[in-house]
Amino acid sequence: MEKFFEQMKEYLNMETEISYEEFEAYYQDVINFLSKDYRTLNQDETIKGRFILSILMSNSEDRAKRYKNLAKKYRKIYEKCHLWAEALTLRLLKMGMTKNQIIQAEQELHESI
Repeated sequence: MEKFFEQMKEYLNMETEISYEEFEAYYQDVINFLSKDYRTLNQDETIKGRFILSILMSNSEDRAKRYKNLAKKYRKIYEKCHLWAEALTLRLLKMGMTKNQIIQAEQELHESI
């Protein structure tokens, strides 16, 4: 998860927008990782995963509005990320975190970038 988090930090600090192809490849890598290793993530990794998914959701939602020819693909990305974000939220709640603690942890991650 750390690899994906570092890559996301890099993307967030870029001046230009990445292509659909690169966006989709990153998204696929994250989803494939979660599909394989979801149950082994510790609390910190789960928070980072949820943070990454929230950024992907925000960006895919925005891009769906701006790129009409790719809107359907971006909406599918949004939907799958939303599903995984909910799963990670549930996992964090089962680990004993509250919703407010999850929000606070994500805010701290965002501020650290």
